Amino acid sequence: MSTLSTGRTKPHEIVERALELSTADGCVVIADEESSANLRWAGNALTTNGVTRGRTLTVIATVDGKEGTASGVVSRSAVTAADLEPLVRAAEAAARGAGPAEDARPLVTGTPASPDFADAPAETSSAVFADFAPALGEAFARARAGGRELYGFAHHELVSTYVGTSTGLRLRHDQPNGTLELNAKSPDRQRSAWAGRATRDFKDVDPTVLDAELAVRLGWAERKIELPAGRYETLLPPTAVADLLIYQMWSAAARDAVEGRTVFAKPGGGTRVGERLSRLPLTLRSDPNAPGLESAPFVIAHSSGDDASVFDNGLPVPATEWIRGGELARLTTTRHSAALTGLPLAPGFGNLVLDGGGDKSLEEMVAGTERGLLLTCLWYIREVDPATLLLTGLTRDGVYLVENGQVVGEVNNFRFNESPVDLLSRATEAGRTEKTLPREWGDWFTRAAMPALRIPDFNMSSVSKGV
Repeated sequence: MSTLSTGRTKPHEIVERALELSTADGCVVIADEESSANLRWAGNALTTNGVTRGRTLTVIATVDGKEGTASGVVSRSAVTAADLEPLVRAAEAAARGAGPAEDARPLVTGTPASPDFADAPAETSSAVFADFAPALGEAFARARAGGRELYGFAHHELVSTYVGTSTGLRLRHDQPNGTLELNAKSPDRQRSAWAGRATRDFKDVDPTVLDAELAVRLGWAERKIELPAGRYETLLPPTAVADLLIYQMWSAAARDAVEGRTVFAKPGGGTRVGERLSRLPLTLRSDPNAPGLESAPFVIAHSSGDDASVFDNGLPVPATEWIRGGELARLTTTRHSAALTGLPLAPGFGNLVLDGGGDKSLEEMVAGTERGLLLTCLWYIREVDPATLLLTGLTRDGVYLVENGQVVGEVNNFRFNESPVDLLSRATEAGRTEKTLPREWGDWFTRAAMPALRIPDFNMSSVSKGV
């Protein structure tokens, strides 16, 4: 009896069977096999842990017509062999009921098959925390002895994605993602500090190191200083820089710029590609093979949009420099939007690295500050004006005043109003690039490496009462 008939379907088999069932002119099948493990703790004690498994199947049907090619996309979770034919037929019905797809292109061909396409999916388990958990227990003991309470969670997931198409592509990518977030609080809950790390396997994160960092920050917070809203020289740590530049990249679709709808539109028409964005020699880049930040080397698109197209599934993703030496070099394009705008093909990004040319640590940048603010992280970031990419948001879990190279106390939190594009133009110093966890966008994007940035006049637009 085959695995298909028993319901215990292997991912590559379910992809092949869905393609066999297809009666459309073209078909793309994406199987995402997901597994995750997590730990949570509060008040220096573990509270919960668990492991989950899941499968999501996406079928993309394309139907040719006199006016063009239409597409239909249907995704469902927990798919078994019995669910396959209804799912394929639903995608085909959606395609036949839709008008021609503006982004229609011939399905990708020629990408070499992944040698492990028929292998079992990669899976995580609680074993990923084998070294981390004992270290976490040690961190609890140290925190208890130091009069602070630790809260937080550790999460690890592995997603094996299988992509098969009617044009013969058979591709597979395994993506590990791990996050560690740790909050330290004083017993009266009046002082709070946060630290986070991104990891592929929890072998390079040590909770005792994070606890030591947080102990220092809680010590800084023993002295409270009230400051008014205004513009301050500000040190943005790597996590804050990541949150701002990820949002910038989410707003960097070439078509939107050509149509005059974003900060990357050139007054009078065209885009700002080729324009200098920063006086510093900053290079913002993505590379599927970046060490420790590896991401899918081919396009995986479950839906179409301004920066993604289901017709591009399986298209190779090259290393790309978005900003080169301070100059805007690329905007994201699909095959359709590249042809529409006349810009080079530049598929969306799976990681983001900012190289600033500096070698100073954040601590060394603090030591070189006469008077300014040191942030921990940003929170609740929202767009105010797409034409300038003006963002607003809050500081959180510690804003510190630096005087003569020393942190002298904690100040109140602020609401800020800034554009990341404008910040790049005003930055006067970039520190050492290091892997970081975006605080705001960590649920969606974890693979980032950024330097700290010195901004001479960061706009703290109002005082916030948040902790």
